[in-house]
Amino acid sequence: MSEQSEYGAGQIQVLEGLQAVRKRPAMYIGSTDGRGLHHLVYEVVDNSIDEALAGYCDDITVTIHDDNSVSVSDDGRGIPVDIHEKYDRPALEVIMTILHAGGKFDSKSYQVSGGLHGVGVSVVNALSERLEVEVKRDGGVYRHEFARGEPAEDGFERVRDLNDDEETGTYIRFWPDEEIFETTAFEFSTLASRLRELAFLNSGVAVTLIDERDEEGVDDAGDEETFRYEGGIREFVGYLNEARTPIHDEVIYFEDEDDDIHVEVAMQATEELQGSVHAFANNINTREGGTHLTGFKTALTRTVNDYANTHGLVDDLEANLKGEDVREGLTAVISVKHPDPQFEGQTKTKLGNSEVRGIVESATHDKLGTFFEENPDTARKVVHKAAEAARARKAAKKAEELTRRKSALESTALPGKLADCQTRDPEEAELFVVEGDSAGGSAKQGRNRKNQAILPLKGKILNVEKHRLDRILENDEIRALITAIGAGIGEEFDIDDVRYNKIIIMTDADVDGAHIRTLLLTLLYRHMKPLLEAGYVYAAQPPLYRVRYRGETYDAMTEAERDRIVAEECDGNPAQVQRFKGLGEMNPDQLWDTTMDPENRRLKRINIDDAAAADRMFNVLMGDAVEPRKQFIKEHATEAEWVDI
Repeated sequence: MSEQSEYGAGQIQVLEGLQAVRKRPAMYIGSTDGRGLHHLVYEVVDNSIDEALAGYCDDITVTIHDDNSVSVSDDGRGIPVDIHEKYDRPALEVIMTILHAGGKFDSKSYQVSGGLHGVGVSVVNALSERLEVEVKRDGGVYRHEFARGEPAEDGFERVRDLNDDEETGTYIRFWPDEEIFETTAFEFSTLASRLRELAFLNSGVAVTLIDERDEEGVDDAGDEETFRYEGGIREFVGYLNEARTPIHDEVIYFEDEDDDIHVEVAMQATEELQGSVHAFANNINTREGGTHLTGFKTALTRTVNDYANTHGLVDDLEANLKGEDVREGLTAVISVKHPDPQFEGQTKTKLGNSEVRGIVESATHDKLGTFFEENPDTARKVVHKAAEAARARKAAKKAEELTRRKSALESTALPGKLADCQTRDPEEAELFVVEGDSAGGSAKQGRNRKNQAILPLKGKILNVEKHRLDRILENDEIRALITAIGAGIGEEFDIDDVRYNKIIIMTDADVDGAHIRTLLLTLLYRHMKPLLEAGYVYAAQPPLYRVRYRGETYDAMTEAERDRIVAEECDGNPAQVQRFKGLGEMNPDQLWDTTMDPENRRLKRINIDDAAAADRMFNVLMGDAVEPRKQFIKEHATEAEWVDI
């Protein structure tokens, strides 16, 4: 009774202002790791892009400064600075300190906005140790400063008059709060990927990324890159297809508008087996699709079938082409701009507006049908590619039991090489996919049998980027992995049936190990993608060195870390420095201590925030085209001299 009496009105807390954001940051930005850190930049950039969508901004500059702060500047109209009638404070301060304050909740200031359903720049302010804003508008230059979301006393001021030749705009610079984030180190490549995407989706807008850092360990220090694409998503498709072989030269492009909803589609068929279809709504990458993607897929299949049947191109198939046939090897980008988008959830990964499906479906059917009639050579190539996929699909169904999708996986017996764990709770269970029988043996002896399962793989699995599913399922190692995970593959994959919520790829820290890890990730990305989207896939980080000194043991992941440990922890005189050539060289205790023990191990979670970039990279690394892969190696080989032979 006394415990119940303690729960009353006095125990109800109301978090004012931005306190809730600082108390539960993951609710607003997804996480406090590197992913959440970079999300701060995207929130600020989205505001600048919205100015571009409204027709007031042409240039956006993102700068990573040498103190690891980031600034975003644009030449838009500038954030309003006049006094807000309700709050009796400058509008700039209201926008920076009050959640859901902005000019995007009606159609007067912004007809189309990507930031409308975002958490807003106020959240960036709340999660920054310090934030500065400079606004150029209304004939003056205005500044304001904030600390952890709170406005500095007398922080708002008009600094000077605007020069006659000076453009309006907004400049925001913020320092992420180390009390909030696990890391405050920004990655140039991560930001570049998203900014490049925004430039593709907004033709003519120039987005520049500058890295002013000049420090050891920062790969892209001093880099600068500007993204500007007059061709918009047509160039986006060309970019995605750099490592592919198109079967027709021209990128098919069309656009339409209905009820203020603007639709753009660009597509190109390739000789590859893997398709690559990406959908966006108001610049948001809707990774889970939605009504716009459904409308496109439906109309695409219908239009290709209409053309094929009308011209007698698939009479031998005795049935219509399926959607999977038409999309095999197809690269497409669908972009819609909607004045009132309805996203499912704060993550904004699925568009829910029902009217969009009909608009996209109608536009695709009409415009693509017209294109096919006007370009019969291209149309026939597209149909021929789809028909080839249909024949292969039908042949696979008639193949031997080993090559049939269902039969190859219908056995409920787990693979003999799997050392399963005792728990049947997927949330507790971990599956280590281990390179080689030797390392697998050590892992089986050193593991925690209660929740750690071990699946050793022999050699390198098939490169699934180059083969259809029937051929993939002939590979014994791949079938063992699929059966162990327990959720099927391809269109039959069901994440609710996954037996382990942690699937940890454990390979040697050498070139062969990296290749095996890439082959496994290609399989998971192409045929079990929900695993990556759910955050179930990890890469183990085994140490390269073990250093001993006066009874203490230190593990080093790199030569630089080894040298630091020797100098700082061992006074330059270690008792032993052991280099691990591979996992199989470790005894069970060492493997447990360094790579499997949750208290000591280092795991990297594999995510696919940027699906388009991931798709392109898998094709570069694992596809048939040699030149793009060679160029990638040239650009990223840092420890070896490249010699053309």
